[in-house]
Amino acid sequence: MEPASGATRTASPPPTTASPSASASASPSASRTSASPSASASARKSASPPAPPTSTAGFAAWPTATGEKAVATTIEVSGTYDGTLKRFHGSGGLGSDSQDEDQGPLFELADGATLKNVILGSPAADGVHCLGSCTLKNVWWQDVGEDAATFKGTSASATYLVDGGGARKADDKVFQHNGAGTLTIRNFQVADFGKLYRSCGNCRTQYERHVVISNVKVTGRGKDIAGVNANYGDTATLSGVTIVGDSSRNITVCERFQGNASGAEPSSLGSGADGTHCRYSASAITYR
Repeated sequence: MEPASGATRTASPPPTTASPSASASASPSASRTSASPSASASARKSASPPAPPTSTAGFAAWPTATGEKAVATTIEVSGTYDGTLKRFHGSGGLGSDSQDEDQGPLFELADGATLKNVILGSPAADGVHCLGSCTLKNVWWQDVGEDAATFKGTSASATYLVDGGGARKADDKVFQHNGAGTLTIRNFQVADFGKLYRSCGNCRTQYERHVVISNVKVTGRGKDIAGVNANYGDTATLSGVTIVGDSSRNITVCERFQGNASGAEPSSLGSGADGTHCRYSASAITYR
């Protein structure tokens, strides 16, 4: 989540340059909702369901839920939580699908935790929060609430991985990068969204952030694939991006912003590959 509606977040170190020198000081405190329910924290031992079938385009087909689970208080995860492809949706205090920045998440992951084989239905509240390095494996958002996932680690060495899965119906951001470190998004599909990735444009504590986006299918409507803050040294590295249903090329591949720590709306500095903050070649983007 981030203070102003238009700002966003990001993370991922560049492939060929020196590692980011993000400062690990004074992180924004992760907002916790409530203590985890019985299904939280420790590693889940339930058997994983078979992998979803793969489409002819090479991406997994959207899965069918194996069951339903209402979530009234945030599920806190350490270790690995395997949702066995149940659909989780908010209820009670988490039963909102608004753009309220103060909502709690359905899942909150401790540093090093993994969330896998989960479908987030509607309402999804503020999705998933990662308090440090984390892995989201085969996680699907059917109707994104405020954000699909927010990354909050405070160390420059924090690494976040989104591998597989997909997201639909994000009025604004899908992945919000508020903390430091690098986010990798791969083998992912997104449709009907505002921004796939945003480095927080106006968080009270700012960091250098990096994102690596590879083998991603983007289906319009959409606004930005990646948004980074040039003045904080952010980078976005993209490859293997397929954009579907955007014959007018209205979707911006990468946009650079002038971020701030005051809460003001960040201003745009331009878009397109520049070799420094927005790193990709023409061949990295395919239109269909």
